[in-house]
Amino acid sequence: MKTIDRLYAASIEVKKSKFHSFLVPFSSFEETLNDLKNRHPKANHFVTAYRYLNEHNQIVEGSSDDGEPRGSSGRPTLKVLQGNDLINVGIITVRYFGGILLGVGGLVKAYSDVANEVIKNAKLIEYKSIFEYDFNIPYDKTREIEYLIKKHNIFVVNRAFGEEGIHYIIRDDIEKINLIKERL
Repeated sequence: MKTIDRLYAASIEVKKSKFHSFLVPFSSFEETLNDLKNRHPKANHFVTAYRYLNEHNQIVEGSSDDGEPRGSSGRPTLKVLQGNDLINVGIITVRYFGGILLGVGGLVKAYSDVANEVIKNAKLIEYKSIFEYDFNIPYDKTREIEYLIKKHNIFVVNRAFGEEGIHYIIRDDIEKINLIKERL
């Protein structure tokens, strides 16, 4: 599976209708959608599709046609995400109607084309599952653990200093967590 770490954009024009597509990390999906609605108050449609992993590592998917004919826009966009094996991402396509009806087939093609275009523009990265791990270390091992954390850019959720040592909570991919486990 692949994912992204920032927003990407692409645009196409089909029979005077303009399609502006935005590929976003799922963590900023709702915020980006609201921002786009504020920036494009005269747009006719905000078609969406998303895929993410929930806390049980299950894929959750959804899409919205936002007033376009049923099945003509959201589902085709979702199929592009599925076909590219993307996870923890969403696509928002802003459409300005150009006055010429495209028909369901034309809409399917336009929304699929702009979704493929934005993915083509994106720098896809390999998705890695993130885990949380907590552990205690005596103060005399602090330097070694802090060195590993800094060297491998491991995300520290919390450090709590106690009488006997330090309690850490870290969140990262399994390879980085195993580096810490090997030193304990």
